[in-house]
Amino acid sequence: MSIASVIVDVPAKQTDREFDYSIPEKWQNIVRPGIRVVVPFGPRMVQGFVTGLKESSDFKKLREIKEPMDLEPVLNAELLQLGDWMTEQTLSFKVSALQAMLPAAMKAKYEKNIELTNEDAYERLHEDVQSLFKQRKIMPWKEVLEAGKLSLIQREVQLGNLEVVYYVKNRMNKKTIRYVKPLMNKEELTEALRSLSASAKKQRQILEHFLYAPEALPLKQLLESVHSTAASVKALADKGMLAEYDEETYRDPYENRNFKQTSAFCLTDEQAVALEPINAAVEAAKHEIFLLYGVTGSGKTEIYLQAIDKVIQNGKEAIMLVPEISLTPQTVKRFKERFGNQVAVLHSGLSVGEKYDEWRKIHRMEVKVVVGARSAVFAPFQNLGLIVIDEEHEGSYKQEEPPRYHARDVAIQRGLSHSCPVILGSATPSLESFARAQKDVYKLLSLTKRMGNSTLPSVEIVDMREELRTGNRSMFSESLFAKLEDRLAKGEQTVLFLNKRGHSSFVMCRSCGVVINCTDCDISLTYHRSSHSLKCHYCGHEEGMPSVCPECGSDHIRFFGTGTEKVEEELGKILPHARVIRMDVDTTSKKGSHERLLNAFQEGKADILLGTQMIAKGLDFPNITLVGVLSADTMLHLPDFRASEKNFQLLTQVSGRAGRHQLKGEVVIQTYTPEHYSIELAGRQDYDAFFDREMNIRRINHYPPYFYLALVTVSHEDLMKTVSVTEKITKYLRSNLSQQAILLGPVASPVSRVKNRYRYQCLIKYKREPDLNMLLKNITNNFQQETAQGQLQIAIDLNPQMMM
Repeated sequence: MSIASVIVDVPAKQTDREFDYSIPEKWQNIVRPGIRVVVPFGPRMVQGFVTGLKESSDFKKLREIKEPMDLEPVLNAELLQLGDWMTEQTLSFKVSALQAMLPAAMKAKYEKNIELTNEDAYERLHEDVQSLFKQRKIMPWKEVLEAGKLSLIQREVQLGNLEVVYYVKNRMNKKTIRYVKPLMNKEELTEALRSLSASAKKQRQILEHFLYAPEALPLKQLLESVHSTAASVKALADKGMLAEYDEETYRDPYENRNFKQTSAFCLTDEQAVALEPINAAVEAAKHEIFLLYGVTGSGKTEIYLQAIDKVIQNGKEAIMLVPEISLTPQTVKRFKERFGNQVAVLHSGLSVGEKYDEWRKIHRMEVKVVVGARSAVFAPFQNLGLIVIDEEHEGSYKQEEPPRYHARDVAIQRGLSHSCPVILGSATPSLESFARAQKDVYKLLSLTKRMGNSTLPSVEIVDMREELRTGNRSMFSESLFAKLEDRLAKGEQTVLFLNKRGHSSFVMCRSCGVVINCTDCDISLTYHRSSHSLKCHYCGHEEGMPSVCPECGSDHIRFFGTGTEKVEEELGKILPHARVIRMDVDTTSKKGSHERLLNAFQEGKADILLGTQMIAKGLDFPNITLVGVLSADTMLHLPDFRASEKNFQLLTQVSGRAGRHQLKGEVVIQTYTPEHYSIELAGRQDYDAFFDREMNIRRINHYPPYFYLALVTVSHEDLMKTVSVTEKITKYLRSNLSQQAILLGPVASPVSRVKNRYRYQCLIKYKREPDLNMLLKNITNNFQQETAQGQLQIAIDLNPQMMM
């Protein structure tokens, strides 16, 4: 096979196909599908992925691959196939789909070395390779290419003596620890001590240390124990008495944590019944999709842990997905306590280097379980036995930029390839999943009782209109305030939930009525008290808070609406002795801050945890007995057909944080629309009634799960251009789709301008349109030239989660 098919790293319509390159003689045995190569493309060199090998090409004159970037494939055959599937399903470029599967450290500009895997590896090397290394542990890749001994080196990589390590320019490198070891035996060291001058006191102390403890040890440790400096060590190394060398160590985000080993809990009857079919599917290596529908606190995590344990016993691997970063500290703890070092963790709170190291552990088969957010679904396991998606209804499983994949769909596709079961778990499943379970497409497993027979919390719904009528203008109803005081007196903890960060939702002049908007987006600015500034939560624009109205000059400029910052300030006034921890995007932007804040709350260093939706899920603290939802209406009035569903899910999830252990829980939901069915039924925690009601509305209005959706969003700096392109697209679709398809638009997007670009959209609702993907591809092809220049943008989202 002397020709490679390569997908080049140029995400554009014209280049979205395989290009043929000839493989130079010296790399015939190295280049194979799944490795990355550097290839000439036009006048420049670009990275590419080898997707296949062949003997002949339709083109006479082929350019040569410049060099391979890997010795081992970074994408296995299954992941390459998954790339084809994703390209088709999300209408993205093939290279974007392949890039999405790799950690950020492998997408940047890189330098690369060949390194010894351990101290003894040098002795095992072939003599020709030894002569290249010349006693070094590291050899730059450039030297490897110049020496032309790639096939010998590849053989050593396969034997485990050498490995390829990417050094990323301007990014993280491999982490190493400097070690020191003696190069002499006891007698020679004693002799060397005599030869040192009396003034070299520090050098003498170092040699004496090695006389009594001849093992190698980290330089830092040595210097601390003999109170010396690195210069003394270097002087001894120059004399040939000691050697300094670097040893690789993984960046472990959890290295300072001690995880106590735990064993499996005894399951309740309900849990045992739910686990049985999962274990049977694991044993039989059968692809089945289970919907584990269990009330909050019913012990879904323990079922995941025991099912994964079964998978590991069978010699296979498992992926456990959790929604975004806020859930991971507690989940990671439970998994690390159960499976120890067999767990790798992948989520957005890790640094580039940490993610790269965790990915390498998976790629090298050093771990059996991956716990992570959305992108962990691409973990490069070869032998998957189970994939779990916890809180499967969560919107964060859908990626909002190309490739616009949904982790649930990718997991099901991988489950199919590996013939392994997939578990979707939730107390409030998405309507699509629950409808599939009703039709036996998914197998439904139910948990109706909480662990330890603790009861679901009692829920009180407070009509804030009534509070206003009785003269209470505070953001806390009388009932919630009384309960807060009660919890403080008892030393119990409270969670307060408000889905809006910042201090005030908008700033308005009471004289002329003007609202201060973002200069680049059609959205009001939010006031942040900590920085006394106005911020746009869409594009990040920030400006100082004006003292007078910019329109009429009046000083009657006031804050309206409530954000988490304002609630924190209010709590300080009405309950000055309460200790409050606030968790929102502003307080958790620093690395590790999620975990720090949650740990402080768990250790009882605060009475009230106040936060946005990042605190709504997965928290399991025994001392929380009260949950207060300050405004249950923030999600309801969004222009999104899923608004009621998201609201119901959020309220049910947040209510589920209360009374999960011995102490009984209470929930207070404050609202201006208490009669809305999503609020009423969340109060009763009645998912089945909500499902029936919502499905009826979806059927009448032709929305999922009865219809599929595709959303086309057009944006441009010129409003007229945006409108005319959207009109052309809508007209083209209308004349080519079947009569059964429903087309809405063109219409301005709910947020009609972001970052100075106008946005218009059209929505397609359909049941069966076999030609739809082709029509949508034609649209992007027709406007290819304009989109390539960057002025016009056309985003196509199949099964959109965000309608904004």
